Amino acid sequence: MINFKIDILRFLLCFIFFIGSISTANSQSRTKLSYGKAEEMGVNGNQLHAKVSEIVVEGIEAGAFPGAQVLIAKNGQIIYHEAFGFHTYGNQQEVQTYDVYDLASISKITTVLPAVMKLYDENNFDLDAPLKSFWRFFKKSNKADLTFREMLAHHGRLTPWIPYWKNTINTNGSFKKRTFKNKRSWFYPVHVTDELYLHRRYKKRQLYKAIKDSPLEEKRQYKYSGLPFYMLPHIIEKRIKMPLPEYLKQTFYDPIGANTLTYHPLRILPKEIIIPTEKDTFFRKIQLHGLVHDEGAAMMGGVSGNAGLFGNALDLAKLMQLYLNGGIYDGQRILKASTIQEFIRCQYCDQGNRRGLGFDKPLIEYHPQNSSTAKSASPNTFGHSGYTGTLVWVDPDEELIFIFLSNRVYPTRNNPKIYRLNIRPRIHQAIYDSFID
Repeated sequence: MINFKIDILRFLLCFIFFIGSISTANSQSRTKLSYGKAEEMGVNGNQLHAKVSEIVVEGIEAGAFPGAQVLIAKNGQIIYHEAFGFHTYGNQQEVQTYDVYDLASISKITTVLPAVMKLYDENNFDLDAPLKSFWRFFKKSNKADLTFREMLAHHGRLTPWIPYWKNTINTNGSFKKRTFKNKRSWFYPVHVTDELYLHRRYKKRQLYKAIKDSPLEEKRQYKYSGLPFYMLPHIIEKRIKMPLPEYLKQTFYDPIGANTLTYHPLRILPKEIIIPTEKDTFFRKIQLHGLVHDEGAAMMGGVSGNAGLFGNALDLAKLMQLYLNGGIYDGQRILKASTIQEFIRCQYCDQGNRRGLGFDKPLIEYHPQNSSTAKSASPNTFGHSGYTGTLVWVDPDEELIFIFLSNRVYPTRNNPKIYRLNIRPRIHQAIYDSFID
C-alpha cells in the first residue's frame, strides 16, 4: 500500500512539474528549454549515454554517492536527462528526475546573485561602492571600504568561513544561554529544526557581528569566502522592500516555470521527493531531510545567499538557460544581456583570480588534478559547485549546460570519493568528446 501511494505521488508530481512547464521541440519560443535529439544538436547520443552512465554508475558502486541526476542541454535542447541510484544507500527509493536536492553553494548564483543583477540593471546596486554605503553597521569595521566587486569575485581579503554554530556551544556540549530553545516563542522564532529555535536577536548580535569582527587576509588575492553571501540577503531586502524568497519567486522562478527552486522545501513539496543529506551528529543532531545542510544558512532561518536553495536539475537548467540566453526566457526579458556579461566575465584574471562576480570559472591554467571543469571547456564557461555534491557549468561558446546533482554527504560529509574519482569533470569532458566533428 505504501509503495502504491508513492507511485501515485510520483505520477502526480511528474504531471505537475513537467506538463506546461517546458516546451516541446516544435515550440515557437526559441528561448525556452525543450527536449531534442542529440544528433540534431551535433552530439553522438549513443556515445554520450554510454559514457555518462558508465561514470555515474562507477561513482555509485564505489560509494561516492547513493544516487544522482544528470542533465545536459545543447542549443536550448535537453539531450540528456537521467536519474540514477537511490535516495540513500538503503536502496529503498529510486531517484527520479523530478526529485529535489539541496543545491548548497549553487545557491550563490541562483538566489542573491540574480537579485543583485536585477538591482544592477535598475541602477540600484553599485558594485564599486564601499560596503559602508550599503550597511552602516560595517562603517567602522575593517571591511568598510571593501566593494562588492571585490567580495563577489572572492578578491576582498575576507576570511573563508566562520563556524557560527560553535559559538553557541558550551564546553560541556550544551547550548549557551539566550541561543536556542526547543519550542518556538516570540523570543525564539527562528526555526532551525522542529526542536531547535534560535533567539530572534542572535543573527544581528552574534552572526553579523562575527562577520564584522573577522580579520582580513594580509594579501589581496583569490580566497574563496562565503561571508558576503550572508550579508547580501539583508542588503537586498532593504532595497526591494520584501522578503528575498518572495522576490526571487516573483521575479525569476515563477516567470521561467522553475517550480521546485525554493527555500524551505518542506513548506511546499512532499518530503518523499526531497533527497536527504547528512546525519548531523555535532550541531542539530538529526538526520537532515528537507532542512538546509549548511549550518550557517540554518542559523539564518534557512534563507541565505551562501546556501539554502533546493531544486531539481530541470528547474536549475531553466535558470541557467536564462543566463545563457542573455537574460531572456520564454520570450520574457528578465535581465539585461550586458549585466550577465559583466557578472560572468573574469574580474581579476591579470592577478591570477579566475572568478567572475559570484560565478566560478575554469582555471586560468588548466591542471587536471585541481579542475572541476572539462579540459575542453571554453574560458567563457561559468557556473558553480555545491558542497553536498552538486555542480553546474554553462559554456556559452557551445551553448552547453551540464548539471550534476547528488547527495554525496549522505550519511556523512567525510566522503571524498566524488573528488578522488573525478566524477563530475570526467562527465563534463565526456560531453565534449561526444561532439560530432
